[in-house]
Order: sequence, then structure tokens, then C-alpha cells
Amino acid sequence: MARHAQPRAGKSLSRRSKAVGGLALTTLVGTALWAWPASGNDHDSLADGKNGAPKTAAGPETAGDRPVAKAAPDAAPAARRIPGLSDAVRKQIPSATRQVLVVAGRDGDSYESQVVLYTRAKDSDDWQPGRIWGAHNAARGWTRDHHYGDLRSPEGVYTLTDAGGRLPAPDGTKLPYDHNRSFVANGTGVEGEPLDGAFDYVIAINYNRVADTSPLDQQRPDGTQKGGGVWLHVDHDGPTQGCVSLKPDVMRELLRTLDPRLHPVVVMGPAGR
Repeated sequence: MARHAQPRAGKSLSRRSKAVGGLALTTLVGTALWAWPASGNDHDSLADGKNGAPKTAAGPETAGDRPVAKAAPDAAPAARRIPGLSDAVRKQIPSATRQVLVVAGRDGDSYESQVVLYTRAKDSDDWQPGRIWGAHNAARGWTRDHHYGDLRSPEGVYTLTDAGGRLPAPDGTKLPYDHNRSFVANGTGVEGEPLDGAFDYVIAINYNRVADTSPLDQQRPDGTQKGGGVWLHVDHDGPTQGCVSLKPDVMRELLRTLDPRLHPVVVMGPAGR
């Protein structure tokens, strides 16, 4: 496990940030059915080196050769819903949210995941999917009870309020962005791959952190044993220590798209459980 330079803490406010809630998720990716039930500083470098991440993907309402049950006559059309989310998960998404980033792992122990951003217009229940992106999560997969150093990404529904990075914010970035030279990933990843550039762009996942602060902020409301520093960040071609990593162009697209006025959240966890 890589160890990295201690970052400078960012300015913090008093509002405590927590997961929206535990959940159960069934995600459709292409024609494959990925499912996971309800239920953790974890980036790959900086202070204590770990990252948390979610899982995702979306596709048609089919599962291989198995037909998907039709909705009851009085139910909302399937096309209006985010495919694969159970009613329990949907209830955890705030009513004001109009952007949902779904991160779905291949299974509970895999570090491979897929990500899709769903959006809806104001006063509409019709969720529209974006493209499917490949991603990496923690080396040992997922957990509903994340702890520092377990090499698993925390499952849950979390708000997305803050971003930053070693590089300047891409033009059009909407989330508050801390351009800071302390976003440096030193050493090597879990599989020995170089971490250079991993923190060029990051988006904080509000797991065990205080919202409306820099991703570098070290406050851990639930205690350091529960980990923290779980981010979306630039992929380094290997598993993370808890975060979710995506290609640089995807991170730039997310920074330009995620809008605090639309109250974005991430729904993350493994499929097939």
C-alpha cells in the first residue's frame, strides 16, 4: 500500500456530511444484470492513502435471456426510472437531486466497475442515461462497513459537493474547486503501477467528511478508524485503496457537468449480491 505526503488541510465549514443512507441496488449494464443490497481517508495517496468508490452502469431493462417483469398498470413507466435501482435505493435519493452518478462493481470482491451519469429535467421524473464509463474501485472490492486500510470501497448513497486537483479546473467546472499543489499522489499503487497524475482532478465523495470544504480537509466526523478521503479521481490503470478512478477525459466531463444547483449524488456498490 502506497504512503504519500501529508496534504495541507483545506478551509472547513461546520456542516457534517454523511451518506444519504444504506441501500440495495440492482444495476443493468448492457444486457448483464448486476445487483447489490443495502448496507469508508482512502485515496491512493496523501495523508493515509486510500480511496472509496462506487459501482455502476445502465442499459436496457433486460437480463440476458430473462425477461424483466412488467410494471403494474399504475406504476411509472420503466423508462422514467434509473434502471436497476430498487425502491429502497430510490427512496435514499433526495427529491431535489437531478443528477445521479451510478457506480456499479462487477461483484463484491472485484475492483472493476462501470459508471453512468443519469440526469432529469426540472419537474420531470424521466431519468436520462449518459454513456457507460469503465472505472476501478478498491483492490478488495466493496463493503457496507468500511474501515481505514481494508482496501474496500464503501457502499452507499453520498452527496457530491466539492472538487479540486493539482491542475486548474477545466473550463466550465461548476463544483467549488480547490486548485492546490498538495494534490500529489506519490509512490506506487496496489499493483505497483505509478500514481503520477492520479490527483490531477478529484471530486470528493461525502463519506465521513465535512461538506463544503476542500477534498484535502482532514476532518472525519465518524472517526479516523472509519477512513475518509474517498474520491473520484484520475485512473492509474489499477485498483484503488477505496476511491473510484476514471480516465482523465471522463473526470473533466464530470467536472463540467456536475452542478451543485442540481444536488448531485453518487450511488455506489457491488453487483451480484
